[in-house]
Amino acid sequence: MKKFLALLLSMILALSLAACGGGSGQSQPGGGQSAGSQDEGGQSAGSDSEAKTVKVGLICIGDENDQGYTYNFIRGKEAATEVLAANGINVEWVVKWNIGEDSGCEDANIELAEEGCDLIINNSFGFEPFMLKVAPDYPEIEFIACTNQASWGDNLENTHNAFANIYEGRYLAGVVAGMKLQQMIDEGTITADQAVIGYVGAFSFAEVISGFTSYFLGAKSVCPSVTMKVQFVGSWSDATEEANAASALADMGCVMISQHSDNTTPATTAESKGVFHTGYNNDMISVAPGASLIGTRINWAPYFEYAISSVANGASFDQDWCHGMDMGAVVMTELNESIAAPGTAEKLAEVEDQIRSGALQVFDTSTFTIGGKALESAFALDTDGDFTPDSEEAVFDGAFHESYFQSAPYFALEIDGIEWLNAEFG
Repeated sequence: MKKFLALLLSMILALSLAACGGGSGQSQPGGGQSAGSQDEGGQSAGSDSEAKTVKVGLICIGDENDQGYTYNFIRGKEAATEVLAANGINVEWVVKWNIGEDSGCEDANIELAEEGCDLIINNSFGFEPFMLKVAPDYPEIEFIACTNQASWGDNLENTHNAFANIYEGRYLAGVVAGMKLQQMIDEGTITADQAVIGYVGAFSFAEVISGFTSYFLGAKSVCPSVTMKVQFVGSWSDATEEANAASALADMGCVMISQHSDNTTPATTAESKGVFHTGYNNDMISVAPGASLIGTRINWAPYFEYAISSVANGASFDQDWCHGMDMGAVVMTELNESIAAPGTAEKLAEVEDQIRSGALQVFDTSTFTIGGKALESAFALDTDGDFTPDSEEAVFDGAFHESYFQSAPYFALEIDGIEWLNAEFG
């Protein structure tokens, strides 16, 4: 059973990372500024004769200048390289920047394979189909598709998926947003029915839906009157369209903006419109100090350390990996206490502890309804029966269990209180 294997592998992973001090906490920014391919050697601890070297290819949909999605991968890369070097593993990176979700991705995978990479990491959702065309021809090379779901269930032993429970961080960001909204209500700045969040979403995929739903539930837990409007832009990274969507949402009366998109333009637009913002992938306070409250991001360093050290030691590693705050794979950015509601830091710590301990389930079915009814089954409103992988029932023990059966999110339900302004990008 895939469920049993996934749980067993997860237990083995937890023990192995604990034994080697596997990364936790927040990594520091890094990465140079170049285009095309870039070779980067890590620094090794000890003598060269004792060090192991792994050549790793990294295919990126953008570059570090986006200050968002790809930049976040570079932070993970730099932090993992440092930890691995201290453990005697030298990493030689070859980075491909600004690769499209098209045949160019297939070419990039082939080029990295021919350059002698031992491991190739694809960082965008749309890269996986092209990666899977290449992987069978290079069985000696390990291929990873981040944020995806087809590799772990295929018949290839050298393909892998990896994600993190980012919905945990989004829930916490929602708590911060909700506390600010409730402060505004209490002070008379807005009325209860004006506590409206505008959310810039890339696509109407489960990954995005899961994220904005968890964010909304976090906000609702401290501001019961909150509602949300979601505008999809049809791209993971289009700075102009993200800004346009944020502007339109503010003009509709949204007093808080958040996002599942790759750029900082929703933050800067929120600032220009005089509304508040919470971010993704990066701390956006520097570009919107009067608007941006906090952000959340995936910390890829623990997974990179795990996968690269496995390759260096000739060991197998999980075909489907997913962790959250339990292993430092999901972290919060700095809280902007100069504009956050009083008591936010304390509330944030309290809720994070509840998530870590399991006392709080993000998708607790008692906290939301669909069409006015409580959710009793993941399949109740799904005529195709495909919300969850392998036809597993994700609703049990009073909650929808996101990323329990596979790393990729599969929560795709439209709950009450959230208005989808457009959903053609699915």
